[in-house]
Amino acid sequence: MERVGEAQPEPRLAPTRRAAELLGDVHRAYPVVHLTGTNGKSSTARIIASLLGAHGLRVGLLTSPHLERLAERIEIGGEPVSDERLVANWDDIAPFIAIVDAELEAEGEPRLTFFEALTVLAFACFADAPVDVAVLEVGMGGEWDSTNVADGSVAVFTPIALDHAARLGNTIAEIARTKAGIIKPAARVVSAIQAPEALAELERACEIQEATLAVEGQAFELTRNDPEGPASRLISVRGIAGTYDDLILPLRGAHQGENAAVAIAAVESFFGGEQSLRQDLVEQGLVAASSPGRLQRIGYAPAVYIDAAHNPHGAAALAEAVPEAIPHSRLVVVLGVLEDKDADGVIAALAPVADAFVATQSDSPRAVDAFVLADRITELTGRHCDAFDRTDEAFEHARELAGAEEGGAVLITGSITILGDAIRIARDEDWGRVDG
Repeated sequence: MERVGEAQPEPRLAPTRRAAELLGDVHRAYPVVHLTGTNGKSSTARIIASLLGAHGLRVGLLTSPHLERLAERIEIGGEPVSDERLVANWDDIAPFIAIVDAELEAEGEPRLTFFEALTVLAFACFADAPVDVAVLEVGMGGEWDSTNVADGSVAVFTPIALDHAARLGNTIAEIARTKAGIIKPAARVVSAIQAPEALAELERACEIQEATLAVEGQAFELTRNDPEGPASRLISVRGIAGTYDDLILPLRGAHQGENAAVAIAAVESFFGGEQSLRQDLVEQGLVAASSPGRLQRIGYAPAVYIDAAHNPHGAAALAEAVPEAIPHSRLVVVLGVLEDKDADGVIAALAPVADAFVATQSDSPRAVDAFVLADRITELTGRHCDAFDRTDEAFEHARELAGAEEGGAVLITGSITILGDAIRIARDEDWGRVDG
């Protein structure tokens, strides 16, 4: 049976909670670190999971969306669940999902959406493993996101900006108010630097829930954030409870240093927030961290990178990272966007670092037509933009443009839906080693 996709979430929690309870309260079988925000959620979640794993815990990790395989979204102990295990767990919970579907239909309500069912499946996988702690990335928003049936002892907020306005609100304050719904009574809350109106909403929610709030720049801070070659960073962090100097972070971009600082503060908070972490374990956790689809190199000769920036805030962070992360003389940007995204804002953010654009589209029904996108790029930048409605043709053309000049590189971005195509084609056509 097909289910409603992730672009159209139902603003409700009761059906997910009902399914989880029928399965024996699988959402309460382990402590939870819960993350929301506009950008940086997946990277921060992965760093948190890696740090907790370095402390000897078996960690369940739920992220979204996936690049190639659905099983990428559910990790246990640092590895995606196998397809066989995923199917077995689904077969186990399917009768209970069917019960909830039938109850909803009897009440005239839509059946469980794809993401609601996936969330229940993740909870069941974690309980079955079992895990010592689960790190959950919100799918969209926070208050009514299906992951919010779990009670996070730690709530983590990455930077909040405008995105999903039709669903979450037209102002940063409205969006922050929805995201603040993951804050539970007496939780420990950790936040990246926020716009004043977003921070005000988090402070208000913490006061209502009697939760503690640790904000970057106040309770903790990133004190060093230097490139250590094009593929890693050297960072130092003054945490909530300790100081951690000269840490190697194998991720590209200054924004990943910020994500790591938030992750360290979150892990300190998980362990109570009063004792510093062991330096060697922090080092181990960071060195082992990865973030697929985030300035990930997937090709050589010419160099090809992918990044999941899909809104202006993410594109701006990507553009800032390009000079040090992609040290090449000519950069060809392959862009594909979805119709509910601010394409103009993404184009404007990337234009200063792009020597040429190539427009394309994924097979998503929400993908903006490549030729329409190319016209918009030309209008905004004053530069001709080639368009291809097939991603493989767009990638090959971009590689030819980049390869025509020594030191050229390709950056594929704008929509996560085209990144999976890029990874598959890079592997099939042997563009070189795929990082991660």
